[in-house]
Amino acid sequence: MTVQVQKRSDPQGVRRLLEALPSWFGIPDAIDGYVAAGDTMPSYLAVQDDRTLGVALVKRHYAESAELYLMAVDPLLRRSGIGRQLVHAVVDDLRGDGVRFLQVKTVGESFPDEGYAETRAFYLALGFTPLEEFALVSWDGPTLQLVMALAPLGPERVT
Repeated sequence: MTVQVQKRSDPQGVRRLLEALPSWFGIPDAIDGYVAAGDTMPSYLAVQDDRTLGVALVKRHYAESAELYLMAVDPLLRRSGIGRQLVHAVVDDLRGDGVRFLQVKTVGESFPDEGYAETRAFYLALGFTPLEEFALVSWDGPTLQLVMALAPLGPERVT
């Protein structure tokens, strides 16, 4: 299977993906928000034969930091390397733009859920490090913040 990562938006394709993942994206208003965010944030799509199979949205916080704001892969294609391919494309672009840190937020470990345990394992396998678990960030349960250093701090930062 040849999958290409393209930097463009596909609102209908993203909506279809999110609606196919109700255990992760089961709130219609949240889906609407993610689809709308694709118009304002850099959007990376995993595409095969003009069909969107995965999406990653990136939110820039500062010149040196960014967030993997949304990550979703077609449920029939999970564990196929598409998510890894998307994250690698995002990381390559951010490094080229001088970004030093990438963060991602997901459901924390203190909320027992097999699907989110797989999500956390995916991010850990890519090199993200758990930083902190917060309560009541964007939902009623725990949110885990993970970070990845994209570039070493230069000597200009050492004090």
